[in-house]
Amino acid sequence: MDWKLFGAVFGAVFLAELGDKTQIAALTLSASTQRPYLVFLAASMALIASTALGAAAGSWLGTRVDPTWTQRGAGVLFVVLGVWMLWHPAQG
Repeated sequence: MDWKLFGAVFGAVFLAELGDKTQIAALTLSASTQRPYLVFLAASMALIASTALGAAAGSWLGTRVDPTWTQRGAGVLFVVLGVWMLWHPAQG
């Protein structure tokens, strides 16, 4: 196993998810239902499913597009989304 890659992916996803809407939703649902284990199981399975889709799409894309362009595209997408969020802040 490539532990360096594993650690990098784990760290990136863990930090990205801290304080995310998903975590806040799990916190709220766990508090309101008093069923933390069921909320944990459901949220974990949802994260696994969405991550599986992302990994599959990345694997497919990696066989068709040069990784340099994938990185550039991701960078442009992050910048565009950041600018959009600055100009269109969340309401409420």
